[in-house]
Amino acid sequence: MNTHAKGVLGTLLVTGLGFCLLASCGKGSPGDGSHTESAQSQKRRARQVAEAWEGSASASIWNKGYYPMGDVVQGPPSGWHSQADKRAFEAKNYVLSGKLPTAGAQQGKVSWKNGDALDRPLSSAQAAYDSLALNNTKGPHLTVTGARLGEATIVTSRGEAKVPAWLFTLHGYDEPLKRLAVSPSRLPKSPIKQLGQGESGGLRSLAGLADMPNDGRFVTVVATHGSCDDGPVVKAFETDQSVVLYAAVVGEREGPCNASMAEQRVKVELREPVADRILIDALTGRPIPYADRNGSSPSWT
Repeated sequence: MNTHAKGVLGTLLVTGLGFCLLASCGKGSPGDGSHTESAQSQKRRARQVAEAWEGSASASIWNKGYYPMGDVVQGPPSGWHSQADKRAFEAKNYVLSGKLPTAGAQQGKVSWKNGDALDRPLSSAQAAYDSLALNNTKGPHLTVTGARLGEATIVTSRGEAKVPAWLFTLHGYDEPLKRLAVSPSRLPKSPIKQLGQGESGGLRSLAGLADMPNDGRFVTVVATHGSCDDGPVVKAFETDQSVVLYAAVVGEREGPCNASMAEQRVKVELREPVADRILIDALTGRPIPYADRNGSSPSWT
C-alpha cells in the first residue's frame, strides 16, 4: 500500500511521560519487537476489526444512517474576497446584523442519488448560527445579515447527498455561506473493543478523515507522530463491506523525546473506491470521523 505524507497540520503539547506512552518512544514501549512482527500484528488486528463489523447489527445501523464526511460549513462557492475574510471564517468570528427566521419545519430530509431518503431533526437558524459563530471579537469578522432554508450537497458515509442547510447572507457577498441544518445519526456501538495500552502492537489511532473524493481510490487521513520517529504510515485492509485503516510510525529511535506530537496528513491508496464501504480505525474499532481542517470538532462523534 503506497502512502504519501503531506504537511504538518498542527502540534499538540502533552506531558513528557504521557507522550512516551502514546508515541512508543524508548525501550519498553508498545512498539518493541521486530518490524515484521509488528506489521503482522497490526494487519491481524485490522482483519479482526473487519470481521467483527461484517454482518453485525452495528453495520446495519451504520448503513441506514446519515454521517457527513465533509465540511458541515461551506463558504461562498466563488471564494473569499480577501485574506481578512478568510481569516475571519477560519477563526469563526461573526457579527449578526439583522434577524434570523424563528419558525420552520421540525424535520428535514436527507436525499441520496439512489433514491434513499432519511428524515432528521432540523436545527433552527439561531442554533445553526451559534454553531458556526463561535467568536465575536475585535479584528476581521464576517457580518451575517439574514438567512433562509435551502440545501447543500455533501459526501456522506453512503455517498453524495442533498441535505437541508441554512443559507446565511453575508455583507458584501452575492453567494451565501451554508451550514448543514440536520444533525448526524447516532453512532452505533462498535462490535469490537478498543485495544488498550500495551496491546496495540504499535498501532495508533487516527485523528480523523481529511478528504474522501466521491469516486477516488484515495483517502487522506490525519495521523500522529512524535520527535523520536521518521513519521506516520497508514495502510488499509479492504473487504467488500469495509476499509480498515491501521496507522503506525516508522524509524522509531531510542532516547529522550520532547513533549510534542505532530499531526500529519497521509494519503492512502486503495484497491477500489471507498463507495459505501465503512471506514474504520483499527486501533479503536470505530468509524473514522471527518475532521475539520480548521481544528473544529469532527462532524460527528
